Amino acid sequence: MARLLSVHAHPDDEASKGAPTVARYVAEGHRAYLVCATGGEEGDILNKAMDRPEIRENLAQVRAEELERSVKAIGYHELSWLGYRDSGMPESESNEHPDCFAKADLDEAAGRLVSIVRRLQPHVVLTYSDDQQGYRHPDHLRVHDVSVLAFERAADPSWYPEAGEPWQPAKLYYSVWSRARLAAHHQKFQDLELESPYNADWFKRPSLDHRVTTKVDVSDYYGVRREALLAHATQVDPNEKFWFGLPDDAAAQAYPYEDYILARSHVDTDVPEDDLLKGLAGRDEAAA
Repeated sequence: MARLLSVHAHPDDEASKGAPTVARYVAEGHRAYLVCATGGEEGDILNKAMDRPEIRENLAQVRAEELERSVKAIGYHELSWLGYRDSGMPESESNEHPDCFAKADLDEAAGRLVSIVRRLQPHVVLTYSDDQQGYRHPDHLRVHDVSVLAFERAADPSWYPEAGEPWQPAKLYYSVWSRARLAAHHQKFQDLELESPYNADWFKRPSLDHRVTTKVDVSDYYGVRREALLAHATQVDPNEKFWFGLPDDAAAQAYPYEDYILARSHVDTDVPEDDLLKGLAGRDEAAA
């Protein structure tokens, strides 16, 4: 049994990035944990049916409740919060809030994550890429920075001695939306004579396909993604073609994988991989 830890910025990110992967490993008997950095207070209400005064006035609580439903749908065994405020977009008023994640002291924020890593002792950590040219949200950028520091410092007893016994995760992955996946889904829309949400601007975004090391087959778990996304009723319009324009079986047939970059590894593994747990068999779990 392996342990996976996913680090995300806001409620709903766990649904749009990696939900089928996590569901697969949970179904196979492994344990999965989620860390959410912020409460998502600055998220726009994208579903018009949910844009009501009582929702807007209590958005942080509503989004926390939505996340709990998504966590259950995906199968995470535990949810932890880093406890920061949503930073909003660059140059916005919320981006200057003293409690926002973007303003947090980097060492202190990494320490919060280190304490979670040492307590849960994950073998695999999933986080955001070092290259986020396509979408530079301050909280996504900070999640990457904090995750890398926590991965490196969790095993070092000189860092955060009050945060528990040192633990070294074996592998660190960056999740990516590959150009290959985008192109395959765009083609499937066309094959089915459906309107594709992928216009030319999508294909102008930088591609990280040349860096992908690991392709996880999630063809049996695409439905989990849909269920998790729909749990976020304020953020996800059930009629949005980008999320739901393709039937799950068609999406899985077009591109049955989720893609990752192996960024750090303390075990022997050859790339390309088809399994995030490759190289973990026989590893001494007490090593730290």
